[in-house]
Amino acid sequence: MKPVILMFEILLDLYDLKDERRTGWELRRIEDPETVAGHSWGAAVLTFLYGQREEIDIDRAIKMALVHDMAEYDTGDFPIRADSQAKQIDRNRKKKMEKEVMKRLDKKIDRELVLNLWEEYENSETKEARFVKDMDMVDMCLQALKYEKDGRYDKNEENPNFMEYERLDEFFATTKDRISTETGKKLFEEIKKRYTRLREK
Repeated sequence: MKPVILMFEILLDLYDLKDERRTGWELRRIEDPETVAGHSWGAAVLTFLYGQREEIDIDRAIKMALVHDMAEYDTGDFPIRADSQAKQIDRNRKKKMEKEVMKRLDKKIDRELVLNLWEEYENSETKEARFVKDMDMVDMCLQALKYEKDGRYDKNEENPNFMEYERLDEFFATTKDRISTETGKKLFEEIKKRYTRLREK
């Protein structure tokens, strides 16, 4: 393992995630949107709270939630869009870019666990990875519900970044068919129901 002091430089780089705003919220012009680090924390908390329902290795899953977007300190955040007119990066290119960052990060930290956890997550090869992917999406939907509840954007403003979806509907549209676990589906349905209720007021 690397000496403690030598970890400082990479830690300072990783702390950029505490300032890296989530692009989807910025495009939607959310007031003071969350950061990538805030999102990773949310996914980790959801994994901690609900993981036992799926009989997974919660400790491993929480670590996976913490590293799943770690590469974005270097690459930035690329949102998944449902709007057919929206520009977005090719997913294979995104994965390749992030893997290169994770390889470099792994060498600096001197722990194969970081790269291994990230690859496990990306490939959805275990029940832990599939659950964390669900919590990643559930966190986004829960955040959308929070923004809707708090009125953190102008609902009536014409936004060229969101041509096919109104309000925060697109964030739910990108999630609906990708949730795979029973717990994830239940959480998504409950959040969507509460969002719809707020939206119709």
